[in-house]
Amino acid sequence: MAPSKIRIATASPSTQSTTPETLSQISHLARRAASNHVDILLLPEAYIGGYPRGTNFGCVMGSRSAEGRDEYLRYFQAAVDLGDIVGEGGAGGLEKWVRRELVGDEIQGRVQEGDKGDKVKNKRGDGTREELERIARETGVFLVTGCIEKAGGSLYCSAVYLCPKMGMIGKRRKVMPTAIERLVWAQGSPATLRAVSTVIRGVRVNLAAAICWENYMPMLRQSLYSQNINLYLAPTADGRDTWLPLMKTVAIEGRCFVVSSNMCVRKDGDKQQAKTNGGPALAQQQEQQQQTGTSAIADPSPYSHNDSHSRPKHIRRQSIFDEDGNEIVLPCCNEQGVVEVEAEAGVDDEAVSTTTAKTSLSSAATPAASVPAPALAPKPENNGKTFKSPVIDRSTGAKTAEEFVSRGGSAIVSPFGDVLAGPQWEDDEGIIWADVDFEDCIRGRLDLDTAGSYSRNDSFKLTVEGLDLSPLPYQ
Repeated sequence: MAPSKIRIATASPSTQSTTPETLSQISHLARRAASNHVDILLLPEAYIGGYPRGTNFGCVMGSRSAEGRDEYLRYFQAAVDLGDIVGEGGAGGLEKWVRRELVGDEIQGRVQEGDKGDKVKNKRGDGTREELERIARETGVFLVTGCIEKAGGSLYCSAVYLCPKMGMIGKRRKVMPTAIERLVWAQGSPATLRAVSTVIRGVRVNLAAAICWENYMPMLRQSLYSQNINLYLAPTADGRDTWLPLMKTVAIEGRCFVVSSNMCVRKDGDKQQAKTNGGPALAQQQEQQQQTGTSAIADPSPYSHNDSHSRPKHIRRQSIFDEDGNEIVLPCCNEQGVVEVEAEAGVDDEAVSTTTAKTSLSSAATPAASVPAPALAPKPENNGKTFKSPVIDRSTGAKTAEEFVSRGGSAIVSPFGDVLAGPQWEDDEGIIWADVDFEDCIRGRLDLDTAGSYSRNDSFKLTVEGLDLSPLPYQ
């Protein structure tokens, strides 16, 4: 991989049965990403805490049920406490929260055996922030993940930015929950739309996230472009066929790389979630692979790098895109419905064989030694539960060999609208990535600079309450 290129990645994992299990899965994904030299990894909307697809919390116009209130209680208890406050208009503590400068009151408590005194320091939060920071620090991967965050008495659909060196450097709160999401998620402040910046191998990456249907808000998108971002992140719960065209539009419009991540959720989720990544089932599977000499599946799409740990029990759709952006579905199975790939000798369980993409923006992965699995920190001090609700399949009308509540569809798109990796359909274990040259964002602004010369900002003005739209630097 050329020094000027950065490896960006995404995946489509589903929320696990408990919050500690989901955090363990994040750790496992980050280690796999690190073993494949990934620099930045995006995970889906509401990944920690869960997306309550299909439920209405017992609400109809003018009436709420006791059962629905109990359901909301369970969902609230499953959300994570990152130690933030509600803040003005749902802004949270912003930079004070990032720098850990919020007031931490000492609380009076009954003396218990083992206590060092009758005052307990409120460290603000349940430990989830510290665990995520540990994962980023020990793997060296810049992490962005969706989560359901509680502050005060409200819930926010958030996305957090985790730098391996600096820890938590920022947080988004969704400013406009969609439709029935408004029942349970409060509106976040536009002040949280502030982009963050990091430098990887001398390359400055200015990144910001728009969550799910915020991507359909033209002024919100413009507020991100105006900050001179070159990496646009779109964690989502939308797995419809209309989503990828939107991501291509955003990439062309903002002349930035776009990474989208959506959970792949199996209809028999309870049974599948018992097979958590990094759990006993995976260890047993890896042992079987070593004994039989088999290898993990490589995605045959020439535009996709896919690191997957298990052979799927369903038939996955594989596709490529032609020069006009049309998706071409490829056969990927033999007569028995099994994906056939050649195992690559000398590759360990964590570094999986990939298919080389001969494009200017995406190159093949180099197998790397596995990163040792760090020991998990103490579990966060919440009840460790993840909300579960009835499910309604609104992401696909098609019947597949194994039905899905959400089919995923995570993808990576170039500033010119080319799909570099994905869409990752019906794969809840793989990681897809692309090696990108951020100077392509500048090349694209030769003829289209939405936040500059092309914006006609002498005629059109955009201001955002509480947000400084001053562009971030290039270097």
